[in-house]
Amino acid sequence: MKARISGVATHLPERTMTSADVEARIEGYVPHRGVIERMTGVARRHVASDDQQASDLAVAAARGLDHRDADLLIFASASQDMVEPATAHIVAAKLGLSCPVFDVKNACNSLLNGLQVADALVRTGAHRKVLVCTGEMPSRAVRWRVGGRAQFVDAFAGYTLSDAGAAVLVTADAGRGIFYRDFSADSTAWAIGTLPGGGSAHPRDPEYSYFRGDGRRLKEAFELIGPDIFLNALKRTGLTWEDFSLVAVHQVAMPYLAVLTRTLGIPEDRLVVTLPEHGNCASATLPLQLCAGGARPGDRVALLGLGGGVSLGVMFADL
Repeated sequence: MKARISGVATHLPERTMTSADVEARIEGYVPHRGVIERMTGVARRHVASDDQQASDLAVAAARGLDHRDADLLIFASASQDMVEPATAHIVAAKLGLSCPVFDVKNACNSLLNGLQVADALVRTGAHRKVLVCTGEMPSRAVRWRVGGRAQFVDAFAGYTLSDAGAAVLVTADAGRGIFYRDFSADSTAWAIGTLPGGGSAHPRDPEYSYFRGDGRRLKEAFELIGPDIFLNALKRTGLTWEDFSLVAVHQVAMPYLAVLTRTLGIPEDRLVVTLPEHGNCASATLPLQLCAGGARPGDRVALLGLGGGVSLGVMFADL
């Protein structure tokens, strides 16, 4: 028995902010106009309304799928409604589901790791229909009052992030499904990009409630791990990128996407570039590309994940 990705849906909040809007909103420090879009390629991003929570974005996406008889719900996201309980409970309650639930959390690779867990549970027969969903709300952790250039650089990654929801159904199938998966991490690099507040390290200090990161060091950390995990996937399966209808790659900045795809040799016609018009949607990025690229039953797709911490993941599937 295989685990098949039998449905994908996304939800993008209607409100958007351009990079010019973001730069104009920053107080205390005036960045060079156009610097965000020039350095990252992000033209606009989605922003949830003040009365929405991460669970609401996941629910909105899940309602686009036939989730009624799901026997497991996994909320797999970098965002969460609150520290306790697991946001999966809140999503299930809003959807009217009574199945078991739990959260999976691993930065921008959260949903890909959620699929990894669902794949294993379906293949072992523990579950037959798993709803994996995410609701990303990084807009709540963006630093708008900036003390100077150094603080602006430290907060820069947050200005590229976008709110989004996504949901994926994973079901038991005797024929098609996920046929390759591999994951790796270099956890010594965890401190390069963080959202420190809300845990035991910094439970109440509001100064730690904003994204912090060093984009240059993060790029170097990914380069140090190297592209082998992705290239080995091709070697071990005997495939080339041309064998896939779509190659979904997590996107954080257009210059880095260009370097990565050139290094891996991914043809441009296999990519769906979502970053300029949608920003970095964190763990919702890969399902967003499947939907934007028109992936449909019968397609062979590749999912390439990169997440802070840092971690890499690759998954091949026949839809």
